[in-house]
Amino acid sequence: MDVAGTGALFLLCVLFIFFFSTFKMYRKQRELPPGPAPWPFLGNLFQKDVLPLYNSYLKLVKKYGPVFTVWMGPKPTVVLCGYEVVKDALLGHAEEFGGRPDIPLKIPGTSGFGNSDEKKWRELRRFTLSTLRDFGMGKRRMSDRVQEEALCLVEEIAARQGQPFDPRSIITSAVSNVICSVVFGSRFDYRDKVFLEQIPRVTDRIAFFRSFLGVVYFAFPKIMNYLPGRHKNIIAEGQKMYTFIRERVKSHMESLDPQNPRDFIDCFLIKSEKDQSHNEVIFSHEDVAMTVLGLFVAGTGTTSQALLYSLLAMAKFPHIQAKVQQEIAEVVGTHRPPSMEDRMKMPFTNAVVHEIQRYEKSSAETFPRAMTRDTEFRGHTIPKGTSVIPLFTSLHFDPLRWETPEEFNPGHFLDEKGEFTKRDAFMPFSAGKRSCPGEALAKMELFLFFSTLLQNFTFQMNGEAKEKELLSLNVDLLIKNTYPPIQAIKRPL
Repeated sequence: MDVAGTGALFLLCVLFIFFFSTFKMYRKQRELPPGPAPWPFLGNLFQKDVLPLYNSYLKLVKKYGPVFTVWMGPKPTVVLCGYEVVKDALLGHAEEFGGRPDIPLKIPGTSGFGNSDEKKWRELRRFTLSTLRDFGMGKRRMSDRVQEEALCLVEEIAARQGQPFDPRSIITSAVSNVICSVVFGSRFDYRDKVFLEQIPRVTDRIAFFRSFLGVVYFAFPKIMNYLPGRHKNIIAEGQKMYTFIRERVKSHMESLDPQNPRDFIDCFLIKSEKDQSHNEVIFSHEDVAMTVLGLFVAGTGTTSQALLYSLLAMAKFPHIQAKVQQEIAEVVGTHRPPSMEDRMKMPFTNAVVHEIQRYEKSSAETFPRAMTRDTEFRGHTIPKGTSVIPLFTSLHFDPLRWETPEEFNPGHFLDEKGEFTKRDAFMPFSAGKRSCPGEALAKMELFLFFSTLLQNFTFQMNGEAKEKELLSLNVDLLIKNTYPPIQAIKRPL
């Protein structure tokens, strides 16, 4: 066949795929909750009045109700908005909304927490939670580790001597060291070259999958893998990060003492060896690396970004920062670092930490859940396998649940007496069976790192960033992965 014939055949194949995919889209559209009309094949991807959802959901809810469908390319995704709807789905229908679609992360396989095998996921989660608790998750032992790391971070920031600097690397390294001490059995020096190579790989990866290009990649992974672009670099760097984990797993295998497990990897390897005698192997050696990789990325990226965001918030609202520092001085003083026992005596500081998480808008479009069976929900039928996004921004900015949702207001978490109060519509770690397994550790880290930093420093911003809205700085950090220079002025002790 000549070149012209080959080109014509290729064009026919493309047209066939396009029309077949479009036909399936419009046929399936009738089975789903209503939503904005999708373009053929592309869905709602390039419709600015639809994506990103955290910007457009209010208009969509007003037009279609709190349960609506958007199309990520030819794939439908049902979006859940508002506290009552999200609570009903994740807690009232936990099993039905408890699946996970295949996520094309392109790191060797689909093992670990990222796979959609329900039985395997349950076993891995149960084992991980149990083992993390054995190594002090949520206990005094873990609190001591975080305190020690926080003091190392204070020393590192103090070395900047009040000069403007980008804190992303050292903040992320400090947070990462906490989970590293659990999974690897040791922390890393902030100047360790191999360790420092992993930090941007984590943050760039998270930022990519929250970006528009990340959404496009999730919609068309097979097509995107043939095209050049940033996603190629993200995949390549992800492979290097996986190699970093595999090398440590291999080292653990060579020095493993089944009678004296040192860390999470040892415990997993011991469990894996026992599992080899069963007909159905769940804890394979690949699962060790993939599960550790999941813990490393989650334990490094999300908490560090919340902590970085907290410094921007304090620099943006110096009167709130001063009030936090006053409470720390009254409760803790200057001769010891804050502890978890202090949290109940520091309601304002605790409220500020919670408000930082509430106010942090982010895109969750690339990490949906999936329906495990056909389900009737709120007057709609949602077919098995359909991707679902519980939009937590819609909870955290719901005017029916918060007095001043568009304002940064720690008073949302304080009662009339100034005591800390919980809010039902606060779900930064999700809820139900797919809630974050590291929630207890993340809460501990956020409070201890934040209070220790505020005990020692006053944070300031200069230049253009000082004039930016906090939500705009939030988007810059989470999506664009940029951070303005910040000053840490040492406080007198």
